[in-house]
Amino acid sequence: MGFEPPQRLVRALGETYGDAAAAEWLGKLPELARTAVEHASLDSERVVAPGGRSSLVVLVRRRDGSPAALKIAPGAARPELERDALAHWNGWGAVRLLDAAEDGSLVLERLHTEVSLRSLPEAKALLEAAGTIRKLWVEPPAEHGFESVAARTAAQAAAMESYRADAEAGALTAAALTAREELVGDSPETFLLHGCFRQGKVLAGDRAPWLAVGPEPLVGERAYDLARLVRDRVEDLVAASAGASAARRRVNKLADSLEVDRERLRGWTLFRAVESGTRALTAGRHQDAELLLEFAGWL
Repeated sequence: MGFEPPQRLVRALGETYGDAAAAEWLGKLPELARTAVEHASLDSERVVAPGGRSSLVVLVRRRDGSPAALKIAPGAARPELERDALAHWNGWGAVRLLDAAEDGSLVLERLHTEVSLRSLPEAKALLEAAGTIRKLWVEPPAEHGFESVAARTAAQAAAMESYRADAEAGALTAAALTAREELVGDSPETFLLHGCFRQGKVLAGDRAPWLAVGPEPLVGERAYDLARLVRDRVEDLVAASAGASAARRRVNKLADSLEVDRERLRGWTLFRAVESGTRALTAGRHQDAELLLEFAGWL
């Protein structure tokens, strides 16, 4: 079969790594996929579409006929860190790692890729998301190679500096950078974190009702990991007449249900929303940026 990358992946990789670097890797992708399939003795069925924004996922069958999913990501995405996190969780709250190759390709337990928590009503989705992420917050393995929240956000903060003087995003950028400085200066805990947790990263499974996928693992405080979930379905919040109060209630509800400090969650939610908003401005996605910055302004 062919291994044509979905257009969502093509666009996202171009935005993340630049068009030239993305095109170079995408040009190698069909051969990478064929090699990975042969190496793991898999029978490929189809490419998952529209798929994700960071990797190619192919539904496959293992040698014994059991279903699985093959995931192939660029080396710059550090797939070995995802491998290490999934191995550490060992199926507890997350998709199970079945095999991994030296080239970074992963063979994973097959989930129902078409059914995520976004298919549920909002209240139920947030409840299930909270139950899932709670399982992932464990002590990191000894001598791990995961970066810290402080290190990851330092690089992001540096990229945001140019927006301090921006007419549209300047005040929010300054507030977000100040919040980050205060938060990393007094971090209360160190857990293994998913790193990119949201409703779309939790899929229906057979072994468990809901399992997390696609971690960008790091270590740090739980409030950072919860912050991306707070703004899920941001387009619905912005469209609602009471969106601002609903967003603040969501911060408080998630913080209380998961025993996370409200103000730390609010601060990380502000930083992560503004960081995503300024990154969208840089990429020319002005509609996305407008939604994210309006949401950040409510906090």
